[in-house]
Amino acid sequence: MYATIRRYRLMSGSLDALLHEVDVDFAEMIQEAEGFIAYEVIDCGDGMMTTISTFTDRAAAEATTDVAAAWIRDNLAARFDMERLAVETGEVAVSRARQEMLVPAHH
Repeated sequence: MYATIRRYRLMSGSLDALLHEVDVDFAEMIQEAEGFIAYEVIDCGDGMMTTISTFTDRAAAEATTDVAAAWIRDNLAARFDMERLAVETGEVAVSRARQEMLVPAHH
C-alpha cells in the first residue's frame, strides 16, 4: 500500500467552498481510480490543507499528483488562488482504521 501526500496553501477564495468542490467532485472521481484505497483532506488552518491519497501500488499513488494538478487547473484555478507546496509518495509502513473510516465525510 502506498500513499501520496500533497500540501497546498489557499491564498484567496473560500476554503469551505474549495473543500466542497473537492468533496463532491475530485473525491468522487479519485475513488474510481484503479487501486484506490482511501482519500482524505486535512484542513490545517490558515488556508493550509493536506491531502492523503492511498492506493495499492506506487504507480497509482504517484499518478494522483498529475490527476490532481489537472483537476485543479480545470476546475479550481479560475476561482481559487492556491499553491502546491509539497508532494511526497511512499510505502505505508503502519496503518490502522476503525470501521467508521469507511463512511465518506462530507464537509
